[in-house]
Amino acid sequence: MLQYSLRRIIGMIPLLILISFVVFSLAKMMPGDPFGGEINPSNTDPKYIEEMREKLGYNDPIPVQYWNWITGMFEGDFGKSTTHKLPTLEVITERIPNTLFLAITSLLITYLFAFALGMYSGKKPYTIGDNLIAGYNYFALAVPSFIAGIVAIYFFSFRLDWFPFSGSVAVGLEPGTLAYYQSKIHHVIMPALILGLMSTASYTQFLRNDIIENSRKDFVRTARAKGTKESKIYNVHILRNSVIPLVTFLGFDLVTLISGAVITETIFTYPGIGQLFVESVTTRDYSVMMTLTMMFSVLTLVGNLVADLLYGVVDPRIRLD
Repeated sequence: MLQYSLRRIIGMIPLLILISFVVFSLAKMMPGDPFGGEINPSNTDPKYIEEMREKLGYNDPIPVQYWNWITGMFEGDFGKSTTHKLPTLEVITERIPNTLFLAITSLLITYLFAFALGMYSGKKPYTIGDNLIAGYNYFALAVPSFIAGIVAIYFFSFRLDWFPFSGSVAVGLEPGTLAYYQSKIHHVIMPALILGLMSTASYTQFLRNDIIENSRKDFVRTARAKGTKESKIYNVHILRNSVIPLVTFLGFDLVTLISGAVITETIFTYPGIGQLFVESVTTRDYSVMMTLTMMFSVLTLVGNLVADLLYGVVDPRIRLD
């Protein structure tokens, strides 16, 4: 497994170089630059804007800009955010705790509901309960998350006033206090529920279908013929084989731990990595935008590797050579 992991990691290097070239090229193909909206004689001198472009290297040849960006990342210098006037790494690390909190909470909701609903539907297929769960799955797959978020804000924030509709914590609370953490939980509940419950459908459907399919396999009939307890048949033979496809989702879910849900964070004005990425694209904040894109790419590759390694854990028949 160690040799396999090393080969995969080495194979990521040329892919990341290609991704960095594509990310840089797409960023430079965007119209305008971070200072385009600041050229206004009433509040900013155009000469100052030109000096800033020269200072940040925006007037250098494109190959020189790419080389400076790549070498800077290897040295730990991710540039400076032109929007926040702070180092890019500082801006990103400030948002990571909020995104982690949202992502972990939504993942717990997703897996808890998916396993509960999926196992029930798989053990009792074609019943009234299974049909109701299937109806919910189709509804969750059909409704976009931004529509669900807007409806949730309207009812639970504006009409019922149960949850706040923006932010990650109430204004004026001192960090580290009990009231501060209670406010953090209160603010994350609604976006986490929307993100988690809307993502449950695909997990539930995969688990249900695999349980039904595996319950009809020959090894299950053989176990029943030998007099094996039904609980052992279900937990050891059926359920363990049925969770293998979910491992693929778990690998990709590692990306969401950092990237967060861009749409959900934007709708709820939740200050996380997803909202920061949207802001960086809108304001042409190249350093933040390219750093986040590269971060998402690295996490995607790592997530694929983790998913492949987990296959060998949940299924002893799979060997990584």
